[in-house]
Amino acid sequence: MYARWVLTALLAWPFLAGLLVLVVPAPRAKHVALLASLVEFALSVPLWWTFAPGGGMQFVADYAWIAPWGIRYTVAVDGISLFLVLLTTFLMPLSVLGSWSYITKREPGFYSLLLVLTTGMIGVFVALDLFLFYVMWEVMLIPMYFIIGVWGGDNRLYAAIKFFIYTFFGSLLMLVAILILYFHVGRATGIYSFGYTHLLGNLAGLGSLGWWLFGAFFLAFAIKVPLFPFHTWLPDAHVEAPTAGSVILAGILLKMGTYGFLRFALPFFPVVALSQTVQVVIVALSLVGIIYGGLVAMVQPDFKKLIAYSSVAHLGFVMLGIWALTVQSVQGALLVMINHGISTGALFFLVGMIYERRHSRLIDAYGGIARVVPLFAAILTVVSLSSIGLPGTNGFVGEFLVLLGAFRTYPVATAIATTGVIIAAAYLLWALQRVLFNPLDKPENEKLTDLTPRELAVLIPLLACILWIGVYPKPFLERMEPAARQLIEQVRGK
Repeated sequence: MYARWVLTALLAWPFLAGLLVLVVPAPRAKHVALLASLVEFALSVPLWWTFAPGGGMQFVADYAWIAPWGIRYTVAVDGISLFLVLLTTFLMPLSVLGSWSYITKREPGFYSLLLVLTTGMIGVFVALDLFLFYVMWEVMLIPMYFIIGVWGGDNRLYAAIKFFIYTFFGSLLMLVAILILYFHVGRATGIYSFGYTHLLGNLAGLGSLGWWLFGAFFLAFAIKVPLFPFHTWLPDAHVEAPTAGSVILAGILLKMGTYGFLRFALPFFPVVALSQTVQVVIVALSLVGIIYGGLVAMVQPDFKKLIAYSSVAHLGFVMLGIWALTVQSVQGALLVMINHGISTGALFFLVGMIYERRHSRLIDAYGGIARVVPLFAAILTVVSLSSIGLPGTNGFVGEFLVLLGAFRTYPVATAIATTGVIIAAAYLLWALQRVLFNPLDKPENEKLTDLTPRELAVLIPLLACILWIGVYPKPFLERMEPAARQLIEQVRGK
């Protein structure tokens, strides 16, 4: 029974709760939003132990929606999408709790948009009808635009419009590609359908059209990743977004791009994706992202912008792992996606917490604050080490698997990518030194208060995940492996 309705409930509940938040008294909005997001998380948790590794698509719900056009409501998860759904439901209550004292104006609107955004994000990860997928992709875009544009920093409108234009341009090209696929397969089979499995099973003979269609999907997903050189919207959006917006952008929205490559671009167009030209281009762009993202992060005076550029580097590892197409590299890419959401989300929470006290994100505004806020300093150190990829933390497992798996396919590229780990250590450890361990030479930092119980409630679950995945990743890897193998066999045609 749970299997039939759970994904529909995960889609419908936050949307309905978002409407409810709009009509409750403003001081109660965050309480209702927190309760709603906790219910959403509770609904999703049984997915973890009821999911059967190797069982293919599970928790399937399939109903006619707009039957004359071949549009169905089809949702399901496999070992690729399961963790992204759980990551979404895990981060949302933390994002609400992290915004508790940060958001002080138009609270019902903010929390309502957070909940509606949850529906869009989960919809992207579970949709197995391309029309439904596109609708959810667009549903996600609008709330994030307003979250940045209304509750963001001083340059919030510039950042929001830039985010919207980049993403919308890519998604329009993807819509055109989806419609061409729909009519191409419909004419060939006599069945007009947006169904994922129907389209996937009837894409032979695309010829040169496949290159154009792959290009459209590639652009939509590369902008969202963001893959260099489509990354320029990201630092602005991250810096100007409120804390919860930055956490969701880094933790979940960027993964939609890499998920799109795994779910659609590679299986739909394997001949194009594995062509020599495309492999060289994507691996080269991934390497540039890893090295360039790290080097630019190193010179950032703004701590939030440093973390934003580190995301470009981390997602470069994901793209390298996906295109290497070995079981280890794909599993590693999926783990880096999850780990990046946890560790970088925690970093954005920590920067937001210290910003609430000092109203500055500049690294030079601090120095030696470990003496004043030891708990904050300890957690920031652990989270930074996990982002670097220290053994025993989640970051190490994902990056090690990517490098191990990618070495079999691209040994030279993997050797170059390894320098990205060194660069990450350089920019994060240097930032830690300047913020926490330099002389305490600014009087305003001497009166900082340490983390509150609410802030610890946000950070402790993230720390637990950092250590759990770092020490015992087996439960994650065994759920991913069958889906990773199936993807590789599908794309390589074995």
